[in-house]
Amino acid sequence: MPTHNTAIRRIKELKQLDDSRPSFPGEHWIVLAAGLGAWLASRRHPSVVVRTLGLVAGTALVGRAASGRDGIAKLVRYLPVGGGIRR
Repeated sequence: MPTHNTAIRRIKELKQLDDSRPSFPGEHWIVLAAGLGAWLASRRHPSVVVRTLGLVAGTALVGRAASGRDGIAKLVRYLPVGGGIRR
């Protein structure tokens, strides 16, 4: 079983790998759609486990879309209500 430090190191390695790859136009919109799709697909499932996993996956993907390096947060700054957002 991996230790806490090993898990943190692995997450940092994955983040570096993700940051080093080139992004493609509209990537954050695809991730946002995948997150919303996970929420919608799992919200009425009879299994509490499936609903919980859908909620967790959907939340992670929507958060990634909003805060990723090409995320929605960069676009919101240009809207009248997003003037106070810094990144």
